[in-house]
Amino acid sequence: MSASSNIPLSPAARTGGPAAGLRAVFGPWSAWTVFERIWIGLFLVISTVVHVVSQGDLLSYVAAVTGVLCVVLIAKGRISNYVFGLVSVALYGWMSLQYSLYGEVALNWAYYVPMNILGLIVWRRRAVDRGESVRGEDVAVKTMTPRHRGMLALACAVAVVAVAWILRVVGGASVGLDSAAVVLSVVAMVLTVQRYTEQWALWIVVNVLSIALWVVTLRSQGGADATLVVMWSAYLVNSVYGFWNWSRMAAGQRAEAPTPAPAQEAVAAR
Repeated sequence: MSASSNIPLSPAARTGGPAAGLRAVFGPWSAWTVFERIWIGLFLVISTVVHVVSQGDLLSYVAAVTGVLCVVLIAKGRISNYVFGLVSVALYGWMSLQYSLYGEVALNWAYYVPMNILGLIVWRRRAVDRGESVRGEDVAVKTMTPRHRGMLALACAVAVVAVAWILRVVGGASVGLDSAAVVLSVVAMVLTVQRYTEQWALWIVVNVLSIALWVVTLRSQGGADATLVVMWSAYLVNSVYGFWNWSRMAAGQRAEAPTPAPAQEAVAAR
């Protein structure tokens, strides 16, 4: 493993220009499957169409598009996801504030913004060489033990109850959904930064909760902008794909990892 600064640049990347910029964001296009190419294009088209039809505002559209690019790039294991993530969470926090979803505001501005910066730093330090990448990813991925998964589930349940009580005290809306979405998002983001495959199981739950949260909120408060509902629906589909893709990446990286020599195993055991 090596820092991303040690990854050799292609001739196109060294010459600069738009092509080099796209390659830095998305990686080699040849590493994207036909499904992934169609998927990211469909994501962006649907977001645009829904924005136009529902006559949503520009901020929700930009938040949706940058959010889509962020989650698709996470599913691909690309470090550049954090750049789009920063823009998306900053704008999404503002949108949440307009609907009194204080848990979502705090989550995005006080947590996601600094975590996106931290994630960018951590992923760059845990980058893989081009030859070690099995599905076009930038980073080495990990998996949790069954014991750790059980402990994580218990901690999440306790935290959801506690945060729901706090949100109810401050007069938040849809506190049950808001609390669960906030707590699981916090934990999922930590797992994302730490490169655990299990992040995707939590993101699946978060996305289902967030869809329900925005449907209830828009109906109860009379909102008509469906862009964010579509964004979270796209996130849900992407999180299912992300779980599948990261599972394959983890298996592929384990298979590609060199077998330690007996002397190295003895040292590791001590």
